[in-house]
Amino acid sequence: MIKIRIPNNNIKERKYVLDIIFNEFLGLNYSLDVGSEDYVIVLENKKKITIQDTFFNKFPQNLEYLHLRNIPKSINELDMFSTCFFMLTRWEEYVNKNRDKHNRFPATQSLAYQEGFLNRPIVNEKIEELKEKLLAVDGSLIFKKKEFELVITHDVDEVNFWKSKKQLLKILVGDMLKRKDINLAFNRIKEYYLVSQGKIKDPFDTFDWFIDRSKELEITSRFYFMSGGVTKYDNRYDISTQKSLIEKIKNTGNIIGIHPSYNAYNDSQQFKKEKELLEKVCGCKITEGREHYLRFEVPTTWQIWEDNDMKVDSTCGYAEKEGFRCGTGDEFSVFNILTQEKLNLKERPLIYMDDTSFFYQELSEEEVLINISNLHISYSMTYTILWHQNFGKKNLYLKIIKKLKEEIE
Repeated sequence: MIKIRIPNNNIKERKYVLDIIFNEFLGLNYSLDVGSEDYVIVLENKKKITIQDTFFNKFPQNLEYLHLRNIPKSINELDMFSTCFFMLTRWEEYVNKNRDKHNRFPATQSLAYQEGFLNRPIVNEKIEELKEKLLAVDGSLIFKKKEFELVITHDVDEVNFWKSKKQLLKILVGDMLKRKDINLAFNRIKEYYLVSQGKIKDPFDTFDWFIDRSKELEITSRFYFMSGGVTKYDNRYDISTQKSLIEKIKNTGNIIGIHPSYNAYNDSQQFKKEKELLEKVCGCKITEGREHYLRFEVPTTWQIWEDNDMKVDSTCGYAEKEGFRCGTGDEFSVFNILTQEKLNLKERPLIYMDDTSFFYQELSEEEVLINISNLHISYSMTYTILWHQNFGKKNLYLKIIKKLKEEIE
C-alpha cells in the first residue's frame, strides 16, 4: 500500500483532496501519516516522491485560509494538491462575495476565467501529472480505468407553451402592436387551436423526440422536474398533472430527477417539501438533479442536498460561460469547507448549457460548435450537457453530440 506523509496542519482538508485523487480518480489505496514539511509519497517499492506544499503550510490555524486575500493571483502559485482542493471545493466562491442579479457567482469572477483555463479540466491535468510521477518510480502501478461518458440532462422548466386563452391574447397584442406581424399572429391562433384540439403537439412537448434520440444514441437521458416554489420563476406547471409523462420517461429507461425551485438552493425545508412531492408523483426515490437558474451557494447548497439524502448534484456550471467550474467533468465527493467533512453527495459538474450560447452569449450555431471544439475534452472524463426540452434547435442538439463524440475519437 502507498504511504503518504503530510504536515501537521489542515489535516482534514489535505485528507479530503488525497482521498479524491488517490481513491476516487486513480483507484489507489493509501495510508496517511502526519509529520513532514511537505507531501511525501512512499510507494511499495520504498521509493519516494516529495511534492512541496506551497499553500496550506502558510495557514497553521484551523480554517485560516478562508479569506479573500488568500485566493492565489495565479494557479501556478499552488501545488497540485492545493490546486485540486481549490477547484473541487469552490472555496473561492465562499470568500469572494461578488454575485450577479440572481445571486450567482459569475464565471468572470473566477480565477479560472481570469487566468484563461476555464476551458481546461485542470484537476484532471494535475492528476495526470501525478500519474506520470508515480509511474516514473513504479511502473507496475495499475490505475482505475475510466471511459468517456456523455451525460444528457434536461431541466424541465416548462411542459407546455400554450396554457390559456388569456396568454394567447397577450401574445397576439404583442405580435400586432410591438412586432407588427399580422401573419405571425394568425399562425399563433392556428397553432393554439390545433394544440387545444389535440391535432398537433404543443411546441414544448418534445419529450418523445428526446426519448427516441436517446434510444438511438444509446444514452440514458435525465429529466429534472420542478415541483413547487414561491417566486415568479417557479410554478409554470403543476407536477401532479404530469404523472403519465413521468411514467413514460421511467418506462423507457430514462431517469427522473429534481429541479428545485428558485429559492430552494439555500432553503432546506423548501427543498425537502419539493422532493417529497416529486417522489409522491413519481412513485420512485429521487436521488439526483440540478438547481433552478444554477443558483448555488458554497457550502450551503451541497449540505442541503446531503441532508435530504440526495446522491448527485449537477448544478456546478456557470450560466454565462461553458467550461470546467470545478476543474473537471468527472463526478467527485464534495466537501463542506465549514464543517470540514467529506460528504456522501457527489457533484457531477455541468460543462455546457444551451442557454449559455444563445441567451447569455448570443452566438450563431457555427460559433457554438467552435466553442465546443475549444473545450479540452480529454482524460476519458464524464461530460455533462444541459439541453432544455423546450429550447428547440433539435438539429444543433444532434450536431453538438456528434461534435463531442468526434472530439474524443
